[in-house]
Amino acid sequence: MNIHFAPTAPLAKTAEEPIAPDVTGLNLYAIDKSLRDVLRLRLAPDLFAHLAPHFENLGARAASDIDASARLADRHPPVLHHRDRHGRDNQWIEFHPAYRALEQAGFGDFGLAAMSHRGGVLGWTEPLPPIAKYAMTYMFAEAEFGLLCPINMTDSLTRVLRRFADDAILQRYLPGLISLDPEVALQGAMFMTERVGGSDVGAIETIAGRDGDRWRLHGEKWFCSNADADLALVLARPQGATDGTRGLGLFLLPRVLPDGTTNAYRILRLKEKLGTRSMASGEVVLEGAQAFLVGAIDRGFVQMAEMVNASRLSNAVRAAGLMRRAFLEARELCIHRLAFGRRLIDFPLQRRQLMKIMLPAEQALSMALYTATVLERADRGDANAAKALRLLTPLLKFRACRDARKVTGDAMEIRGGCGYIEDFVEARLLRDAHLGSIWEGTSNIVAIDAIERAVGREGADAVLEETLRNQLTSAAALPQPFRATLDHLVPRAFDFAREVATGKDQAAMRRAASALYNVTSAVVLAGEGAQIGGAEGDWSRAALAGRVVRHKLIASDPLADWAPEHGSSEALINGNGVSQAELLRYLD
Repeated sequence: MNIHFAPTAPLAKTAEEPIAPDVTGLNLYAIDKSLRDVLRLRLAPDLFAHLAPHFENLGARAASDIDASARLADRHPPVLHHRDRHGRDNQWIEFHPAYRALEQAGFGDFGLAAMSHRGGVLGWTEPLPPIAKYAMTYMFAEAEFGLLCPINMTDSLTRVLRRFADDAILQRYLPGLISLDPEVALQGAMFMTERVGGSDVGAIETIAGRDGDRWRLHGEKWFCSNADADLALVLARPQGATDGTRGLGLFLLPRVLPDGTTNAYRILRLKEKLGTRSMASGEVVLEGAQAFLVGAIDRGFVQMAEMVNASRLSNAVRAAGLMRRAFLEARELCIHRLAFGRRLIDFPLQRRQLMKIMLPAEQALSMALYTATVLERADRGDANAAKALRLLTPLLKFRACRDARKVTGDAMEIRGGCGYIEDFVEARLLRDAHLGSIWEGTSNIVAIDAIERAVGREGADAVLEETLRNQLTSAAALPQPFRATLDHLVPRAFDFAREVATGKDQAAMRRAASALYNVTSAVVLAGEGAQIGGAEGDWSRAALAGRVVRHKLIASDPLADWAPEHGSSEALINGNGVSQAELLRYLD
């Protein structure tokens, strides 16, 4: 059943309105030229034409009923009940109807958890490619961040089971995991974190013991999001197994057993969180719970890494969506808010602040959708794409999630006092943005993974560097001096990362990861700009690449080396396009 909540009525967008409006009632797809341009560039023409109405639909709902439901669900978090009204043990979580409406939209109407695994979602006969899913995730995140955790975990749990589980498990559970029918659909989760082992997964103490042809789990999991999920993937140490990650097995934990009885585990309490309040995270105690072994018994951590990496990518896409909503809110305010007799956007310093929040949002958008195309090739068996993906995923998760914290905070400041209160979206954006740098690995852990492991141990850097060089070669339409600058910066960034990895200099790994992210995003933006500019005459994305180079890759003296703010920055901010002649001003 579709449940919709009426949005707050949008304010009239007039110069006379003293209180600045927000984006409520607008279409977040229609006002996001960057998203439309990149999707048109990266999606096959027939698929783009087919999905465009669905993008329009989600864009409209993300600023209306989905946004209204998200606000209500955030204010009315889930409640854990341990007993029924007759005093019988019957644990359940009560959700506000607004959260159920969000589930209907995400799992049902748009099929976000199922679209990678089956045909028929959004009227497309085949499973949709990752870029379609992540574009939808990006827009959904502009309205609601919390539900995207259960959606992603259901999607990534399904991915792990399809790769590693036996046929019996798939036959029993796959139909429910990919169903769009709320009556039979199943949701997934990941129960991994323990009190003694957060990032230190090898310290896990949960024990798996044989019981005939079954396994039983004993232990506690400290942070379990989507705590009442139908299925959870759990890391546990089989009795007698070695210490560390090599001794861990991967198990599928059903909430309800095949015979219809409730499994032997309990939710001790729900977490009171800074953000993602709509979604239930809790502490779980396993009391001999039955579970199914997934894959090889000594490959649990490696197999779970498949789910972790999928979650890292989804997390980064959500951070990109948060940044886009923050920018769109700030832009809408600056266009319509009057101060001292002028619109805010007419003040050069305000335009500069808008550009400072727009640039990381644009980097994250291009990197997210580019990485999605690499994931698609990797899933088809392209070994080089798999290597590049191995490095792109932690880079994107590390930097986009860090950037989202600052972008959402700066957008709050632009709205001023109204941005600090819960009546507007900025406070929720800021609260939710802080989770990304913690979830699925803190910034330090992910930076180390990118540099020490992906670069130092696995050599993923060579493939990505060659790919970027090839993209620059193809971007012949770019001004030659700018191409030469990028040609110089690419090997410098990769040489620095290799030097840090070889020396195992962990203190420098965050700088190395940031350098790789910024140089990669600059090349991707430049390549997009060259293609779109050559075809349509709009060189905006190449201009953004120039801003990345100038402000994030080339050292400057803050007391001497400065560039005047170009009046044409308003064209970038408003999405009006940048001509080839104007491009040169951005690349100076």
